[in-house]
Amino acid sequence: MSLKEDLKEMIVRECDKDIEPSNIADDDIIFDPKHPLELDSLDSLQISMALQNDYGIRLTDPKETRRVMESINSLAKHIESNR
Repeated sequence: MSLKEDLKEMIVRECDKDIEPSNIADDDIIFDPKHPLELDSLDSLQISMALQNDYGIRLTDPKETRRVMESINSLAKHIESNR
C-alpha cells in the first residue's frame, strides 16, 4: 500500500468517517467544509495524534499543522521529508 493510500485509510478510520478512502483525491483540500469528509478541529487533533503514533511526526505549530494537513499530497510530502 502506498503512503497516500495509507493516509487516506488512517484519516477515515481515526475520524470515524463513512466514506471510501479511494474517494479522497490526493489534491483535495480535506478541511474544506464542502468536502465529503467534513473534517473539523477535533478531527485535526485525531489526525495529529495518529501521525505521531504511526509515523513519529509531531505537529506543534498551528500554522504548520494547517499547511501540512491541507491535502493528502501535503501530508505525504511532509512525512517523506521528515523521516
